[in-house]
Amino acid sequence: MWCERSRFVRTVVLLGLVVVLCVIGAEGGVVARVQAHAGPVVGGPRFPGTACPAFPADNVWNTPVTGLPVDGRSAVWLGHMAAGSTFLHPDYGPAGGGAPPYGIPWQVTSRHPKFVRVHFRYAGQSDRGPYPFSARTPIEGGADATGDRHALMVDPATCVLYELYDAHYRPNDSSTAGSGAIWNLRSDRLRPAGWTSADAAGLPILPGLVNYDEVKSGHLDHAIRFTAQTTSTSYLWPARHQAGSTTNPNYPPMGARFRLKAGFTLPQSRCARPCQVVIQAMKTYGLILADNGSNWYFGGTADRRWTDTMVDQLKQIPANAFQAVNERCLMVSPNSGEARQPGTSAYNSACSGRAPRDHSTSAVNGAHHTPATTTFGPVALRGRRAQ
Repeated sequence: MWCERSRFVRTVVLLGLVVVLCVIGAEGGVVARVQAHAGPVVGGPRFPGTACPAFPADNVWNTPVTGLPVDGRSAVWLGHMAAGSTFLHPDYGPAGGGAPPYGIPWQVTSRHPKFVRVHFRYAGQSDRGPYPFSARTPIEGGADATGDRHALMVDPATCVLYELYDAHYRPNDSSTAGSGAIWNLRSDRLRPAGWTSADAAGLPILPGLVNYDEVKSGHLDHAIRFTAQTTSTSYLWPARHQAGSTTNPNYPPMGARFRLKAGFTLPQSRCARPCQVVIQAMKTYGLILADNGSNWYFGGTADRRWTDTMVDQLKQIPANAFQAVNERCLMVSPNSGEARQPGTSAYNSACSGRAPRDHSTSAVNGAHHTPATTTFGPVALRGRRAQ
């Protein structure tokens, strides 16, 4: 009797699983995709509207830098970024007059998007694709913009991020872009050394933007992308590409990381909860230099829910309240964004009790780098919000 009952239970369970899979299949799902998404995804912050992480939790973008030593060139880098006379500037927020908001828009595609071919100006350093790019994909600055024209797309079914620079949609597989990069959001893998992306430093854009939903949730748990007007012709891990105009090592390289000093504060009366969330992220995770542009402009998503107050309060942060940090000890491999995590034995061994070696002008991840005579990818000055 017990055996018969056991067989009956197993039969019912199996029939139930078949019914569930059939229902999913009827709604356009794929069994393989269902299996791929079974169970929780171990990763960093989730992109709103998806189950996709902004890279694994151990990625360098998601790693606190509160315990890292100050970089030996911090003072001179800040001096060449006009830190003594500059306040931080959010490069996002309301535009007024019904115009599209400032910032970089992004799109969660349908679960079965149409993919198209994109023709690249810098094809040698772009991922071929195809890309889920369409006439409905939002473009930075609007459809008629003449600036960077970034297009960022997340496929929620595969958790793949697609990013384009200078994107122009045209039908019949005739779309064009300056450069393009495709990122597996569950992987720490970096681009090939020397390659640009949709950003000058060869880094992803979307994981480094200040996102409205994250700010309102009270948790902004990643580093923030920002720009500098003049950079050197070298780059530091995790960056993969330089866009500099000088070999002078007193100018910061792409990939340099800056941390807001722990003692910096603004009162609640001048810095409400959303402002405090961003300040805490700058102390914990810092800023990563990712592109050329106006000094100390940091990126955020284009979102009509931003208010002038939420943006303007962040303009009270002086750039000289930051220090460059040396994050070399976090690097597990020069070709991976995986970082040693604070509190682990690997971190304690590599990062505690001794400062990593200082950076060298021509050093890239510890190896000598000959500056390129030709710069590929987006390098024009950025910074669109009025002061």
